[in-house]
Amino acid sequence: MLVEASLAIVVGLIILVWSADRFVDGAAALARYLGMSPLLIGILIIGFGTSMPEMVVSALSALNGSPGIALGNAYGSNITNIALILGLTALIKPLTVHGSVIKKELPILLIVTLLSAYFLFDMRIARLEAIALLALFIGYVAWTIWSSKKQRVTIQANYEEDNSEQHLSFKSALFWLIIGLALLMLSSQLLIWGAVKIAHYLGVSDLVIGLTVVAIGTSLPEVAASIAAARKGEVDLAVGNIIGSNLYNTLAVVGLAGVIMPIQAENAVLSRDMLVMLSLTLALFVLGFIAYKKRGQIGRLSGFLFLSSYIGYTAFLIHTAVITN
Repeated sequence: MLVEASLAIVVGLIILVWSADRFVDGAAALARYLGMSPLLIGILIIGFGTSMPEMVVSALSALNGSPGIALGNAYGSNITNIALILGLTALIKPLTVHGSVIKKELPILLIVTLLSAYFLFDMRIARLEAIALLALFIGYVAWTIWSSKKQRVTIQANYEEDNSEQHLSFKSALFWLIIGLALLMLSSQLLIWGAVKIAHYLGVSDLVIGLTVVAIGTSLPEVAASIAAARKGEVDLAVGNIIGSNLYNTLAVVGLAGVIMPIQAENAVLSRDMLVMLSLTLALFVLGFIAYKKRGQIGRLSGFLFLSSYIGYTAFLIHTAVITN
């Protein structure tokens, strides 16, 4: 079993890295063919696609009478997206912040996060509040698609210049986008399975495995896609992935679970997880605004600070879990 688990990790990692490259290539090419900016592709397609595991888990949890899992799943993923994924991505390649991100996407993400904190202040997400979150999600997606049409003419005007470097046909771009995403999901599950088996073999508790291996494992699609995008110079795809994924988690994942069954939250969700998520979102907004005003980037120092905050948060979670149990 140990050999099989080790093989699963190695094979899963190889497929994960390879499929992330194909996924990003397909997404970048599709953005040019559709006349959409890479940022919008990152938000609409990559962000949505990599958030599908969280949506499925949350919906099933609510149907099984445990809607509270959706909060931990969604907010934990948001913390991971900013602290771990953006931190790692900025360490690999500093992130250039464009005006549209500062003027539209990041303010929307901050407002949505503040609204979620307000809804959660009474320690529950009522069904009406969940419907409001879903309605905001639908409205945001519709507005984003409408906004992209206004940009399409400008982007397509530059398409001929980009086309000289474009090696994928439209069908190939769509094929690798879908296949790349599917392989990202499958390879991350293979990695999780192998890591859990080895952790059990070494005597690590299920609780600690859940807080570390599974928590990071479910974010592997976002990690792989963002790092591959940064490495290929498609920084907008990486930023769009993080912003889009967080919006989907906060609005769609929590909203869907809350519509199925109202969510009763634990005290720690508001006092710990929501506080950390809100602080990270605010920090991202402030750092992005400073970078935009100074025509700079979210650099490696900021990436290191985000990554350090994730390590500290995870260490605190494990420490608290060990003391409690």
